[in-house]
Amino acid sequence: MIRPIRGFTLVEMAVVLFIVGLLMVGMMFTLTAQIELRNAEETRRRLEEAREALLSYAIANGRLPCPAITPTGTNDGLEAPVGGGACTNYTSGFLPARTLGLGGADSTGIAVDAWNNRIRYIVSSGSSPHFTNATTLRSNGLATLPTTLKICSTATGISASACSGTATYVVDSSTSIAAIVFSTGKNGNVTPTSADELANLDNNATFVSRTPTPADSSSGAFDDQFAWITAPALYGRLVSAGILP
Repeated sequence: MIRPIRGFTLVEMAVVLFIVGLLMVGMMFTLTAQIELRNAEETRRRLEEAREALLSYAIANGRLPCPAITPTGTNDGLEAPVGGGACTNYTSGFLPARTLGLGGADSTGIAVDAWNNRIRYIVSSGSSPHFTNATTLRSNGLATLPTTLKICSTATGISASACSGTATYVVDSSTSIAAIVFSTGKNGNVTPTSADELANLDNNATFVSRTPTPADSSSGAFDDQFAWITAPALYGRLVSAGILP
C-alpha cells in the first residue's frame, strides 16, 4: 500500500518530479538556444565593426591593411608586413586588431568572434598589391580593379578561382571584392566539417557564404558568418572623405 507523504502519494510525487525534470530540460534547451543566438548576433556586430574599422583605416592611410599571420611572438596582431604593400598572406590570414586599434582581440592581438575563434581577414591581391599599397590604389583607380576574390553559394563544383557547377555567385562575378572578413562560427571549422566550411580554409580565392545549417542537414554543418567590402564601396568612401581622386 502506497502511503501519502506530506499530502502526496509516491506516484503523485513521481509525476511531479517527472514534470519538473521536463521543464528543466526545456529551460536548458531554451537557454542554450538564447546563448547561441546572442553569440551569433554579437559575432555579426563584430564583423560589421571590423568592416567599418577597415574602411576607416583606408581613409587614414590611403590603403587597406594586410592580414595578420598566425602568431609567432613577433609583431603578433599586426598586419604582415607592417607598412603594407605585398602581403605575407592574402587568402588565409587574420584580422589585425592591433593595427586597426580594435577591441575584442585575443592575447596575441588578433580579433576574435563571440566564441573566441580568430576572425579571418582576406584581401584581394590581383597581379600586384592593388588595395594594400596607397600609391597603387590611387594610380590604378577603378579602371584596373582585380576580380580575384569570389563568394559562392556552395562549394559543390567550385574551382580555386570561380563559382562553377551548382554554385552561384553571392556577389556578382564582375564586381571587384576588395576584402572579406569572416567568422568560422562556434565549431571553428575543426574536423569534421562540411565541404562548404572547408572551402573557406583552403587558402585560395573562392569562399562560400550561405544560410546556416546544423550538422545533421543534407548539406552538412555551416555556421560561418561573412562581411565584405567591394571595391566600389571602398573607393566611394575614399572619395567622400576627400582622399581620392
